[in-house]
Amino acid sequence: MRSHDTAAPAPGGQHHGGTTMSREGHQGDAAPAGDLAPEDAPARAPEVAHAHPAAALRKAAVGRRGTADPVRALMHRHRELCERAVDPLEIAAGLEAHGVTDRTAARYRHRDVFSLAEELFARVPAVAGEPAATGPAPARDVTTRAAWSLRALLPGAACLATLVALGLTDGVLGGDARLAIGSAGALLALTGLVLTLRTGPLSARPGAGSSGAAALCACWLLGYVVYGDDLLHQVLSGGPEGPWTLTPAPLLGLAVAVAPAAWCAHLFALHAHRRLHGSHALDEFGAGARPLLFGVVAFFACALAALLYLARLGFGTGGSPAGAAALGMLLLLARLLTVHGFPEPAATGLAAACAMEAAAPALILAGRLPGLDAVARPVRALVEAAGPGVVPVLACGTAALGLLITAVLALSRASAHAAP
Repeated sequence: MRSHDTAAPAPGGQHHGGTTMSREGHQGDAAPAGDLAPEDAPARAPEVAHAHPAAALRKAAVGRRGTADPVRALMHRHRELCERAVDPLEIAAGLEAHGVTDRTAARYRHRDVFSLAEELFARVPAVAGEPAATGPAPARDVTTRAAWSLRALLPGAACLATLVALGLTDGVLGGDARLAIGSAGALLALTGLVLTLRTGPLSARPGAGSSGAAALCACWLLGYVVYGDDLLHQVLSGGPEGPWTLTPAPLLGLAVAVAPAAWCAHLFALHAHRRLHGSHALDEFGAGARPLLFGVVAFFACALAALLYLARLGFGTGGSPAGAAALGMLLLLARLLTVHGFPEPAATGLAAACAMEAAAPALILAGRLPGLDAVARPVRALVEAAGPGVVPVLACGTAALGLLITAVLALSRASAHAAP
């Protein structure tokens, strides 16, 4: 049985203290005859029904709606949403996802979408179903947090152990044995990453997971961090001649950064949900969610920079730390969008960065054809001025900036934080 503390909406759709009226208390007097059948539906909050006298309810309903009932059409249009909602906030988020804004709510004689959602929640009876589980909230479940935190640490731990083992066995074991060690470590790191992306705060909503194309683009971007600089250098010098030099430090920093990324996603979802329950208007929630997003992104940027610096100290200075940092920010923003139900822009951002990185060596190779030398000149000039590491910086940095703008617009909406 779902219930919450409620209060009758005042005439004119005024919203008092962010509280809501129970459905059972409102529907008996506000709903027109023949509209719904509350006697056949389970009551939502019988414990607060006595707090709303029939005369006060009738007076409030008539004062707001008069003889006409502008909410009835909206109520029938979104009846399934209202029947299955566990609180008015879920209805408000669903209405926002369908394009209903605070300005639209004024046509229904309500101040904002939250006030309109409260009336819909009170008037539409809940559908009968299995009672919800009453276990501890995930945000406060220490065991759950410890479990996904350990899974998030697995990719970094696997990469670190593999690099240490390869360093200790250099000149001791043969090439086949070292290849086996590297393959086992890569498989373990990949397993930990998959587990982290399927459970915990980095897991996507059901039916909104990352596409296969997005996963392939992410693999390309990670591979370019390891081999890209040497590949571009060989292409510029007349190659590629191979084999390419491995630069493991950036990859190690990114692998260890999976743990702070999971915590950033957890903190953002937790505080956004709390702010949603404390807001009384969509604009109010958006104004509080945007600084929260910027704070989470800034915190991850600082943690990622520190991890990449430590990785360079321990495993050499190869690769582009700025490019790895830009890639880390891109991957975090793409995952945040996917987690909150926006996988399409996330995949687009990853594909754009992948295309820009692939275009650099492709243009240089195309410039070797007769009459196409001008095609390779911009890339050559750029690399000569800033080095081969400028390519991932521009590619991932531009895509990350685009996803940041998208995230500010998308994740500041209440519908992005409603329960699926």
